[in-house]
Amino acid sequence: MQTFRVPKLQNWNFSKNQDIKAIKFDGEFLLAQARQAQSRWAPLSAATRNRKGACLKSFFNWLFNEGYLESNLAQQIHLTKRKPKLARFLSVDEALNLVSWVENQAHQKQSETNSQIKTLILLLYGAGLRVSEAGQLRWKDIDLKGQVMTIRGKGNKERKVSAPKNVFAALSTLNQNTLYVFGKKPLDSRKAYSWVRNAGNNAGLLIPLNPHALRHSYATHLLTSGANLRTLQELLGHASLQATEKYLHLSIDDLARTMEKHHPLKKSY
Repeated sequence: MQTFRVPKLQNWNFSKNQDIKAIKFDGEFLLAQARQAQSRWAPLSAATRNRKGACLKSFFNWLFNEGYLESNLAQQIHLTKRKPKLARFLSVDEALNLVSWVENQAHQKQSETNSQIKTLILLLYGAGLRVSEAGQLRWKDIDLKGQVMTIRGKGNKERKVSAPKNVFAALSTLNQNTLYVFGKKPLDSRKAYSWVRNAGNNAGLLIPLNPHALRHSYATHLLTSGANLRTLQELLGHASLQATEKYLHLSIDDLARTMEKHHPLKKSY
């Protein structure tokens, strides 16, 4: 058998798995090459380094499972620990100013587009929907009188969502003779992003706004106001509580800042 050093994959026939059986893989050499590669990846982002490292781990796992290596080198490839990246969220004042601006625009410039923009903003911030869920919302899934919506989220999982009255009031102003809330077909995500970004700019927000930030604002403001974490999980449509717990850290940080700013003891120093 030949010992594997420099890969020459272009002539290998993996479909028949013939050539690879004639190769004896040198574990020490492979691990050294992996270490060098990880050193070269140092300037890259953590996400990119982890993606490349995951490929190495998968390759080494395969070599071990197929019996080409006596030990699993994947266990010696360590990925970078990353803090969960959270989208920016609005302060309560910023959110209310944004809603006030889109409502005024819809009232002053009565057009279908302005009414749709207002409705989209309210669905994202008032009901905490994902932009895809809002864009694909159908009239048959909405009970305007009962103020409840049936949302189909990730994995086509259904959940019931309630929202403040003005969310359903905004919905009632739209044309209901279509299959979807925003027309004959689902709202294009690029158009939704454009509407939200422009609304944020026109409302005077200093940082560019996106639909995710409105959903994060919804979750953060509810939790800070005392909402139960399990309830918030159901409202957001998260499969696990772990996905919802990230908002707990945000709300604690917010409470700490509020305490620091307003507690009477602060005036003693």
